[in-house]
Amino acid sequence: MSRTYLITGASSGIGAQFARSYARRGNNLILVARRLDRLEALAAELRAAHGVEITCLDADLGDRAQVNSLLARIKEMNLRPDGLINNAGYSLAHTFTTTTAKQQLDFIEVCVAAPTLLAHGLLNDMLGQGFGRIINVSSMVAFSPGASGHTLYPAAKAYMLKFSRSLAAEVGAKGIHVTALCPGSTESEFQHANGMDAVLKTHPARFVQTAEAVVEAAIRANEAGREVIVTGLFNQIAVAAMTLLPDGLITPLIRWGAKKYQLKE
Repeated sequence: MSRTYLITGASSGIGAQFARSYARRGNNLILVARRLDRLEALAAELRAAHGVEITCLDADLGDRAQVNSLLARIKEMNLRPDGLINNAGYSLAHTFTTTTAKQQLDFIEVCVAAPTLLAHGLLNDMLGQGFGRIINVSSMVAFSPGASGHTLYPAAKAYMLKFSRSLAAEVGAKGIHVTALCPGSTESEFQHANGMDAVLKTHPARFVQTAEAVVEAAIRANEAGREVIVTGLFNQIAVAAMTLLPDGLITPLIRWGAKKYQLKE
C-alpha cells in the first residue's frame, strides 16, 4: 500500500535521500524546504523514476508563522501525510557570545520548535487512521556532555531524542512508530552550511557515512518500531562510551576532541 511521507529539509543531503528511499518504495511525498527550485528538480527526477505523486512546498522553518502556514496549506490541500520526517536542521559553529541572540533563537525555531509543531499538527490524523511513522533526526551528540562551539546543538539533539522516546511511549501501541535517528558524520551539505567543510575534510573516511546508509538504517529501524537508531559501528561504540563511562572521564575527552569542530573566532 502506498503511503505519503512529509520530509523537511528535503532539498539536499539526508532529506533528499529520505525522498529517494521512500519514492523507491513506491510512496508519495510532500517535500518541504526553502529552496523550491531544488525541490522541484528532485521531484521531477523521482516522478520519472518511480511514478509517485509529489507535492513541493516552500517554507522557512525558522519563521513560526511559516510553520503554521505550512500546516494550514497541508490541511487545505487535504494531503494527510502518513509519515513525518523531521530532518531540517543546521548548527552554529561559533561560541555562544560570538553569535547574536537572533541566530540562536532562529536555530531553536528550526531544530526544536518546528519539529514539535509539525508532529503536533499531524499526529491526530495518524492516530485517527491507526497508522503513522515519525522519524526525528537527532545526532550521536545527543548523548554527549557538550563542548565549546555549536553551543545549543547537543541540547537540541538531546531534546529530539527525548521527545521521540516520550512520544513513542504515548503512541507506540496505537500504530504510530516514532524513531530518533542519531547519525554521526554524514556526507551532506550540512558542513558547508555551517562553514565546517575544511575541518570535515580531515575526518577519517571510515568515520563518515553516506546519506543512503544512514537513511536506509533509519527506515528499517522505524518500520521495526525501534525508538532509537545510532547508525554506524564507530558511532555506536562512541555512544556506548559516552553512556557508560564516568562523566569525569568522558567529559574531558569529548571536549578535547570537539575543539577541531569549532570555528576560530
